[in-house]
Formats: sequence, C-alpha cells, structure tokens
Amino acid sequence: MASIKLTNLWKHYGDVQAVRGINLDIGHNEFVALVGPSGCGKTTTLRMIAGLEDITGGEIEIGENVVNEVPPKDRDIAMVFQNYALYPHMSVYQNMSFGLKIRKTPKEEIDKRVQMAAEILNISELLERRPAQLSGGQRQRVAMGRAIVRDPVVFLFDEPLSNLDAKLRVQMRTEIKKIHQRVQTTVVYVTHDQVEAMTLADRIVVMNEGVIEQVGTPNEMYSSPKTHFVASFIGSPSMNFMNCQLAKTAGGLAVRLSDDLSLPVPEDRTARYAPYADKEMTFGIRPEHVTEKRPHANGAQQDIDANVNVLEPMGVDTMVFFNLGPTEICARAEPTSVSEVGETMGFTVSMDKMHLIDPSTGAVV
Repeated sequence: MASIKLTNLWKHYGDVQAVRGINLDIGHNEFVALVGPSGCGKTTTLRMIAGLEDITGGEIEIGENVVNEVPPKDRDIAMVFQNYALYPHMSVYQNMSFGLKIRKTPKEEIDKRVQMAAEILNISELLERRPAQLSGGQRQRVAMGRAIVRDPVVFLFDEPLSNLDAKLRVQMRTEIKKIHQRVQTTVVYVTHDQVEAMTLADRIVVMNEGVIEQVGTPNEMYSSPKTHFVASFIGSPSMNFMNCQLAKTAGGLAVRLSDDLSLPVPEDRTARYAPYADKEMTFGIRPEHVTEKRPHANGAQQDIDANVNVLEPMGVDTMVFFNLGPTEICARAEPTSVSEVGETMGFTVSMDKMHLIDPSTGAVV
C-alpha cells in the first residue's frame, strides 16, 4: 500500500488549462473522492496519477517514488473505469486472471487470487459465465475483481457506477465501502455525484475549473464549506442562496433580505461578521435548516410565515418551495405539517446554521 502526493500539478491541452497547479496529499489506505462538475479536471487528475496522461508540470509521488516518467504498467496501480472493458469472448475467471497471466504469475497463485476476489465480491458462482450473461452490477463486480487480484498499492476508480440504475448504484456504493474495509489499500475515486463522494470517502476533494476548492471530511464539507461553489455543490437538495445586506441593529447584526424582512444574526457570530456590516452579501441556508414551525427557546431559531408555491412529497419528508424576500427557496418539512399550495405556512429558520458569503470573492466568511 502507498500514499500519493501531488505537487504543483498542471495539465495543458494547447491553450486549455485542464488542471492548474493543484497540491494534494493522500494518506496510506485512505479513500479519497475527487468530485466536481464535468470539465473540472478530476478525471484528468486521475489519469495523470495512472500515467495515462502526460503531465505538463509538477510532480506525482506514489509511495516514496516520483513516478512522472514511470510507465503505467510499472506504477503498481489498478484502475476501474466507467466502461467495464471486459473481454466478451472470455469467461469471468479468464477476465479476472488475464492480467496475472500476462505477468507470468504462477497458475496456483492466479487461482488463489481469483477465488479470493470472487468470494469478496460474491461472484464465485459466476466464474464460468461470459460478460453477456451478466447484469450491469455483476459486470462491475468483475471489473473490480480484475483490479483486486492484482493486489495493487493504489486503486483508481473513474465514475464506476454511472452506468448503473439508481437502486443498483446505492447497492454498489455499499459493496465498494465493504470491499475497502476488507482490502485495505489507497483509493482515489472520481465521481460527479456528491452523494457518492459523501457516503464513500474518508476525505473529499472538490474541484472546479482545474483547481481544488476545498479538501475535507464529508462532515467538514457539509457543515463548513469554504466557498460559494462548495456550499452549492455539497448537499442535496442544494443550499438556498439569497442576496442580502448585513445591517447593524440595536442588538447586533441582522440579515436584511428585503425592506420588510430581516433575520437577526446569532450573537456568537456577531464579532465574526462585524467587518462586513452594511455590505451586500449572500445569505446561504440549507433546506433542512428551514423547517415547519417548531417550538423553540433558542434565539437562533427564527419564525416566519410565507405562502406555499410548490410541494414535492419525498416520503419521509416534503420539500416546500416558497418566497423568502424576493427569492424562492426550499424547505424540508414533516409531511403531515405542510399547508396546501397557495396557503400560508409557518416556518422556523435555524440561523445558527446560516452561511454568509462575500460575493466579490465567493468565500464563506
């Protein structure tokens, strides 16, 4: 097993800067997810680690070795792609063992590794089948098994679940997490799905336009985003954002959303936000922190009334859309407590969960 270190890593395609001077340390046996929208540089970064893309500048270390000039076959990594890339004329056993045969691994060792990987992945009964006889989830397990038998120091996953249906994606997320717990190795996992990143990774790397916006644990990303982009990307449904002015009041500060609507800033944040008083800012609050009106004795909980625009029943809760000031936002409410569309409903806003963003920099203050 090995750590990975990226130092001032760049990748240009002509005039296009796909990856722009990123720095990242990935620990031994750590599961790290690279997440971001299409074109953010996450797959390019993964392919540079794999050696499938030449780097324009910087350094890649795997273990204690700089691998900039090391060919992919000598980096001791295994990669699982979005496309399963299985040989259709070979059985599952032959697909999983093919790489080991090329490396002239002894037959007994090959059989031992294939049987072990098949047991881990629960595909032992499929070893004699061809890929055409397998479901999508089974094919993905075979692709993972082909990587596991190599016993690499690093696993690289490039959006491995994106071809699966929603139910199977949830099932395979659980399987991948179990596999990482059993096969302790370093994992770099690329996805555009922030739910996958949140549920699987020890740490998440959010990328945007070729740079790293933030690195942290799933809880850090959710609770303490550092930029507007991270705050909007992490969380489902997405965080609500409203233009506001941070106004001085007799009791401290308030978020002024319109001429007739202001929400007081919690006392413990007054000093932190004081330098931004009287400035135009962006107020952010997650849907789960705007709920049906609830009893509270905390000054950080503020009650408001608003007319319901749209209801989206989700089973365990209902998404309620309404206008807060001039902006339509989303609340997450208990289904039996919601009002009908067009009716007035009471809401409680948890201001101790608010985020204040400087629109000139995009930074959360």
